Amino acid sequence: MNHVSLDALAREQLKRAAVSGNGRSAETVVGGHEKVLRQTVIAMTEGAELAEHESPGEATLTVIVGRVELVGQDASWQGRAGDLLVIPDQRHSLRALEDSAILLTVAKR
Repeated sequence: MNHVSLDALAREQLKRAAVSGNGRSAETVVGGHEKVLRQTVIAMTEGAELAEHESPGEATLTVIVGRVELVGQDASWQGRAGDLLVIPDQRHSLRALEDSAILLTVAKR
């Protein structure tokens, strides 16, 4: 069994995001593209965005630190540390309202 500190990983990814050209950094901690389940810690500096994209399957995001806004086609939701957001099965985008790190969980179709 592997043990991962999400807090430590979030801090590490936030440091990487701060020096990246796009204000983002990510590391997959469980699964991967060849698996059904994938969990990835994504860090974004304030104002950074994941542009509108399709959902690859059933997905949730858990805010580890910070505040984010998830925008779907007909609604938007804000989340802060400790919140779990269900990602709609439609095109959506994600924006960091402040320096943030999330755990993205995807179960591919």
